[in-house]
Amino acid sequence: MPFARKSVKQRYSPTPDVMDLMEDFRAMVNGSIRKGLETGASSLKRLSVVNYGDLSKRYHSIPSYYRLTAISKAAGILAARKKSIRRGVQTKDPYLKKRLLVSCYHFKIEGDYLAFSLCKANKVKIGLTKHTLESIKGLEVRSFTLTPTSVSLTVRKNIELYYPKSFLGIDRNASNVTCGNQHHMVQFNLKKVEQIAKTTKEIVRSLKRNDVRVRKILSSKYGTRRRERVRHILHVVSKNIVENAKRDQEAIVFEDIKGIRNLYKKGNCHGRNFRGRMNSVPWFEIKRQVEYKAAWEGVPIIQLTKSETRGTSKRCPACGERLQEDRARKRQLWCEKCKKWSDRDVVAVMNISYRGWLRFSQSKGEAREAMVQEPRNEGVLLQVDASKLMSSVF
Repeated sequence: MPFARKSVKQRYSPTPDVMDLMEDFRAMVNGSIRKGLETGASSLKRLSVVNYGDLSKRYHSIPSYYRLTAISKAAGILAARKKSIRRGVQTKDPYLKKRLLVSCYHFKIEGDYLAFSLCKANKVKIGLTKHTLESIKGLEVRSFTLTPTSVSLTVRKNIELYYPKSFLGIDRNASNVTCGNQHHMVQFNLKKVEQIAKTTKEIVRSLKRNDVRVRKILSSKYGTRRRERVRHILHVVSKNIVENAKRDQEAIVFEDIKGIRNLYKKGNCHGRNFRGRMNSVPWFEIKRQVEYKAAWEGVPIIQLTKSETRGTSKRCPACGERLQEDRARKRQLWCEKCKKWSDRDVVAVMNISYRGWLRFSQSKGEAREAMVQEPRNEGVLLQVDASKLMSSVF
């Protein structure tokens, strides 16, 4: 049975002893990164062989499991750098900037507290909030992460996957998110997200202080406020989408819009205000939230390719004919064959849903012989006809 993981975060103010341990952990990670760059080691096993002895000598007072976790953290950073180089992306020598402490060893949840050791003789307990305790109730806590401002617990659980009865297409737009299929349709209004971005931009532009540092601090403050407000709105939307999909035993289908911001670059014949509006749309945040919540609930996710996404808002979902657009009717498309008007978002959602069903049915494959060797005189035993099976699902 597969596992799903997520993180539960709460605020936390560390003591000076914990801050010192976080600083030592950061130093161990950076030392491991330097050692990996010098020796060319990027895997966890190789980095442990070349670096564990040095860490043991230099940080002998720190428990050994923190040294192992620091090497693991460094191996992950070096692996990400190696992947970027393979893609042709220029990268600088990485390092861990913020103080941090990560461990998956020798910690316990004792009542309302997270208990772990700074050293063999010193034990620390961190009080957990009511929300954190409710979130981890009945779940397996796998690790914890401390920063100067927060503590995060990583939990996991067994999930039960289901066979989808239908497919829920999702169409992301500047002012709304539409999801549905041929049976039902729901549209979530996101105009408030646009208004938040517009208001924040006006406030930042109105700052007239001569000190650049003060303007930067204030801009960062309003930017953080905008990000948190937008995330909360999208949290409500994504939670509704996943809950509805699980209730109706549906698979969620996403279109591929990678590179959409390239359409709104300077010099593409768009005005400054229009480019600012389109580039402030959280195109990928809603997808990120839906994906991790769907994984936690066991809801299947289907990601279409560029070729499968092409033409989802231009083809009639009923007959497949190319739709015509009338500027007098905003976001309304006319089908010459069906003789009817359709909403552009509804057309896109229905096409995405249908193409997700096609992807799912094709991934199952067609019927074939269940035996590898050639049959002799007896009849051939066939597997289930996948195409007929899937036609009864949608």
